[in-house]
Amino acid sequence: MSHYDYIKAQELELHDIPFYGLIMAALRKADTDNLNALKDAFPQVWTELMARYNAPGGELPGDERHVTQPTF
Repeated sequence: MSHYDYIKAQELELHDIPFYGLIMAALRKADTDNLNALKDAFPQVWTELMARYNAPGGELPGDERHVTQPTF
């Protein structure tokens, strides 16, 4: 990890992003090796991410509708 990564992590912490939201973001940005490690560590999050990725608007049956604006 670099100092830049550490500073960015501090910035993200200020936005109060939910843990699983961070994991999903990490899965989306990961290179092949890190993606495989994250998929092994969080298989249910990977399954949900793929389901949401392929669903219109990322909404799955049974979801409550929430309209949010990005905080950054």
